[in-house]
Amino acid sequence: MKAITTTGWGLNARLTLTETEAPQRLGAEDVLVQVHAASVNPKDWKLNYHLAVAATPLGTRRLPPLFGDDLAGVVIAKGRKVRHFEIGDAVYGMDMRLRTASLAEQARISQHRVAKMPANLSFNEAASLPLAALTALQGLRKGGARAGKSVLIIGASGGVGTLAVQIAKHLGLHVTGVCSTRNLDFVRALGADALIDYTRGDYRQSAGQFDIVFDVTSYETPLTCAALLGRDGHFISTGGQGVSMFATPLYRLAGKKADTVVVESYRQDLDTLAAMVEDGVLKPIIDSVYPLADSEAAYERNRSGRCRGKVVIEVMP
Repeated sequence: MKAITTTGWGLNARLTLTETEAPQRLGAEDVLVQVHAASVNPKDWKLNYHLAVAATPLGTRRLPPLFGDDLAGVVIAKGRKVRHFEIGDAVYGMDMRLRTASLAEQARISQHRVAKMPANLSFNEAASLPLAALTALQGLRKGGARAGKSVLIIGASGGVGTLAVQIAKHLGLHVTGVCSTRNLDFVRALGADALIDYTRGDYRQSAGQFDIVFDVTSYETPLTCAALLGRDGHFISTGGQGVSMFATPLYRLAGKKADTVVVESYRQDLDTLAAMVEDGVLKPIIDSVYPLADSEAAYERNRSGRCRGKVVIEVMP
């Protein structure tokens, strides 16, 4: 099958389309998915890419595809204990242990990590959702999101942020989005009640206080956002940067409300998201679409930090 692996050495390694062996064995609770689309997340290039670079000297021609978490596609085989899906079902999801390896024509994944695709989405749209939408949903839950509370979403125009704005509005929160000047109208159209343009000064000292501060950029810490947190305020981070990853648990040890989202792919949560999509309260936001052969360019686009929504990789046109 066609899949993305690496060629080259060390820091010069590049993502390349190659022929590799399809998954051979299914576990009792696994499904084999004919992948139609995948998408790129910051974690893909922060972790996957560096794992592959480190492994490159071991012999790239024998490396399995190490890339891609999100997928959308069709079940083409299943293990003997699979009860939730049938051959031919359209599914979407991801697996964090170790990787879904979705930048390939076929991927093996547990039945507990996928759900039936929302009926009103294309494969590209469905593939853009799992990691980002699950992060948004689970992060808001960690923050104690409920109707009437206020939430500040830092990074409201990105992959997680665009979905967090919509989910928070659906849950009945008052939503303030932080983004750049060029994205103000875009985030307002997603449903944000108020907007902060971070290019116009340090809003962290002047924006007031919120019940939840949800930093989906992972560049902030509970200390840098201390003035934004109400007396019982809860700081939530996606934890992708080292400072945030270490500062957040230390802040929690000091008796403050602070958490890092460690996203998990649960079928029940994917079903919840699918229901939101089918009810018209959650809409995937796609920044751009690349063919599988241009996965390197898709990663570069995601690394630019200027995406509105998700970068999608089309595996099967």
